[in-house]
Amino acid sequence: MTPGKGSGRDTALSERPALDPPSWFTEQANVQDPSITGAFEGDWPDCWAAAADLLEWDREYDAVFRGGEEPPFEWFPGGRLNASYNCLDRHLPERKNQLALIWEGHLGESRSYTYRELYREVNAFAAALRERGVTQDDVVTVYLPMVPELPVAMLACARLGVRHNVVFAGFSADALAERMERTGSEYLVTCDGYYRRGSAVAQKNKADNARIAVEQAVEVVVVDSLGLDVHLGEGYHDYDSLLERHRGTDVEPVPRAADDPLFRIYTSGTTGEPKAVDHTTGGYLAHVAWTSRAVLDIKPDDTYWCSADIGWITGHSYIVYGPLALGTTTVLYNGTPDHPEKDRLWELIDRYAVDVFYTAPTAIRAFMKWGEEYPAEHDLSSLRLLGTVGEPIDRRAWEWYREHIGGGECPVVDTWWQTETGAILVSTLPGVDEMKPGSAGKPLPGVETAVVDPAGQAVEQGTAGELVVTRPWPGMPKSLLVGERWGEAATRGDKWRYYPEDGVVEDADGYLTFLGRVDDAINVAGRRFSTMELESTVAGVPGVAEAAVVGADHPTTGTAIYAYVSPERGRSEEHLREEIEAAVADAIGEMATPREIVFTPDLPKTRSGKVMRRLLTAVANDEELGDISALRNPAILGELRTTTSNR
Repeated sequence: MTPGKGSGRDTALSERPALDPPSWFTEQANVQDPSITGAFEGDWPDCWAAAADLLEWDREYDAVFRGGEEPPFEWFPGGRLNASYNCLDRHLPERKNQLALIWEGHLGESRSYTYRELYREVNAFAAALRERGVTQDDVVTVYLPMVPELPVAMLACARLGVRHNVVFAGFSADALAERMERTGSEYLVTCDGYYRRGSAVAQKNKADNARIAVEQAVEVVVVDSLGLDVHLGEGYHDYDSLLERHRGTDVEPVPRAADDPLFRIYTSGTTGEPKAVDHTTGGYLAHVAWTSRAVLDIKPDDTYWCSADIGWITGHSYIVYGPLALGTTTVLYNGTPDHPEKDRLWELIDRYAVDVFYTAPTAIRAFMKWGEEYPAEHDLSSLRLLGTVGEPIDRRAWEWYREHIGGGECPVVDTWWQTETGAILVSTLPGVDEMKPGSAGKPLPGVETAVVDPAGQAVEQGTAGELVVTRPWPGMPKSLLVGERWGEAATRGDKWRYYPEDGVVEDADGYLTFLGRVDDAINVAGRRFSTMELESTVAGVPGVAEAAVVGADHPTTGTAIYAYVSPERGRSEEHLREEIEAAVADAIGEMATPREIVFTPDLPKTRSGKVMRRLLTAVANDEELGDISALRNPAILGELRTTTSNR
């Protein structure tokens, strides 16, 4: 991966300003002591007892960590607990009348649940699942949009000690069937349908097709979300009828060993073959609770909103398990940021007086493109902390986010983690650390990383390399705990390490700036360019709202660089083209200048806001698109094909 030391990116890193956290924030922060990193390092692994102490254990663990330099590893061995109990029951004495969940629907409908009400709903559904024969050996697949019944189903499964397998509601019937087949799941929770951008999606039809496609018999629970009066045949059950029969039933939470699996989730899927990840009950829950408290600064009296979809790991960790384990109020939104108007998110933050907001850089760049007048129409002064997740954020988007959403005052935490890591591993601690716009920060206390070359050897400071996690962490999945590997991701060479396969640069202060996936590189005439570096450079040009860069076949150079650019309103495309070409040539080199710059009002994104670069690659190469079921706006592909072919 390029660039090497002395490149334009390294210069940008050295010039990046450092911003202290505001004193008003530090004074109230959950973590205020700068010595925490040294304390965690000096007491590793026992330092992670601080995470376990945020939970209530049915049986105390025998040790914080057990293991040597190689797997198997054990976090909190001997300990037993229940995730549903930790998210609900233990809060009832003090918080039974506090809101646990606020739900806002696509068309303005809303529901809210106190901790007592959510407890009752979860218990009733757990009793219903138990009546249907669900046992600890089963896996319950949940195929729901962002409705309250989704976290209810997750917590009901956790209460029974049963794994849940949440599948993103936007996935196709084939994708659902594949995930059910792989887990051997014989139980499915879905709904009649839901609204997306004002149009109804027939969710049950997709679920029916998936049920037919799998070999095993499947019982289906159907939530009446739209009132479509769908037919329920043999093997189908109405959610409301099941709950009505079991209302008032208390289900004793089943204690689980710390390393027992809590849920299964699949990574990839829109870009390749999905990989199953099983996260544990004790280590995972302790890790998400600690990072929710230390990084996101969540307090019990907060109203907290993560705008991700629960179909992805971000929603599992930082909509459901982390916030509810801390006893806070979490917001659930079943809609898009621009429907019915482009101020939808800011209107909700204003209405519910949200304290902490956590979203994706892709969304932030869309907000920039729409214009600062939309957030300016609303009172966002309740916000105390802003966060980003999902991909690296460039400096310009970071500064816009802080200025126009955070009033120029809110700290911003740029978090790095993966489905495989379960929870945040790299970020600033907002009450302690300086912020560097565009840089994620340092490894969290207790987390150890290195930056290496392809041979696994450490690179010089300031030189691009590959991130490697060199020490176990509590939220690691079962496969890494027992020593299984995903290809060569878990070990390379003689010593155990976890390779996330992300490119990174480390500065003199130990701050990590992420460059994108190590395989996200374009080879032009034998020279490799990081797509993340290219995209950051293009997005840094004033007037560019967001950009995505891919490679396309070329008869001379082998590969040509195509930049798909979404401009801000009112900007001249020809003027922007010249500025983009000059910026790339100056920062990276003339060889990296895009051969084609295609302007588009939008980029192809999943419903959770991630740019689907494989579709842009297919468009640039005039290839078949493959599965587009997760795409938010399929019509954009036809426009991009026409625009690209006409160049």
